Amino acid sequence: MVTREDVLAAAALIRGRVHRTPTFTSATLGPGVRLKAELFQKTGSFKVRGVLNKLAALSPAQKERGVIGISAGNHAQALAWGAAAEGVDCLVVMWRSASAAKLAATRGYGASVDLESEDPAGAFDRLAELIAETGRTLVHPFDDPLVLAGAGTVGLELLEDAPGVETVLVPGGGGGLVAGIAAALPDRQVVCVEPEESRAVAAGLEAGHSVPVVPRSIADGLSAPFAGETALAVLRARGVRSVLVSEAEIGEAFRFLYERAKLACEPAAAVGLAALLAGKIEAGKVGIVVSGGNVAAQTASAILSAQ
Repeated sequence: MVTREDVLAAAALIRGRVHRTPTFTSATLGPGVRLKAELFQKTGSFKVRGVLNKLAALSPAQKERGVIGISAGNHAQALAWGAAAEGVDCLVVMWRSASAAKLAATRGYGASVDLESEDPAGAFDRLAELIAETGRTLVHPFDDPLVLAGAGTVGLELLEDAPGVETVLVPGGGGGLVAGIAAALPDRQVVCVEPEESRAVAAGLEAGHSVPVVPRSIADGLSAPFAGETALAVLRARGVRSVLVSEAEIGEAFRFLYERAKLACEPAAAVGLAALLAGKIEAGKVGIVVSGGNVAAQTASAILSAQ
């Protein structure tokens, strides 16, 4: 189980290596709402926090063998960047429909990319094959205690900037970010927000264990084919629920963040606000994690023009 103490330890370890991202207010949303802007983080998302915490725990032998990860893009970029900073060889498994912009950025940070898989489910099978073949150490995007603890540092910073926040809305893909924040903030209500078309956490909480899903949402950053068991254990222990939002609601929140808050986020980062705007969360003292900003120009343009 990941605890607040684990998150505090991660915060001390990565301090000075990541940006302390800003927390904004919005006159339109009201005085009680705070937006935690992780799109301004290194590599454009919160993912570097967990990556750096995990890489710091590797032995010299593990670093020598190299690391491997799997991702639709944000974790891929973070792992590529973090591994390069540590002088560790990095291989990332992606799939052929992954964002071209995120793929290019991953390669630009110096990682090798495997694109043999058609979809996320097939990519995890490919991941297992490559681990067996290469002996590389897996840096999991959402089901590793050290990765979760690193991600939870987002919550610590949010509460430092906005101590009055009572509810925190967090995007849910594989559940790593929301579980980390839930561990970090045991005295706050934490809510997972997912697309109706990518509901790995909701399905896992309902079943009592991780189950496969087929993600189809415009919020590609939340395209996990299952939720992590480590994350689900934390969420169950903390009583975290999942709220689902539609593609139309994600689009509305995305446009608000671009046009009114001036936050050029990705669709996955807009789901928390989508839940608030749709009335699925009671308005009050709410913190919303805007988790990243890695979006292809054509995707952003299509959503912004669909008024």
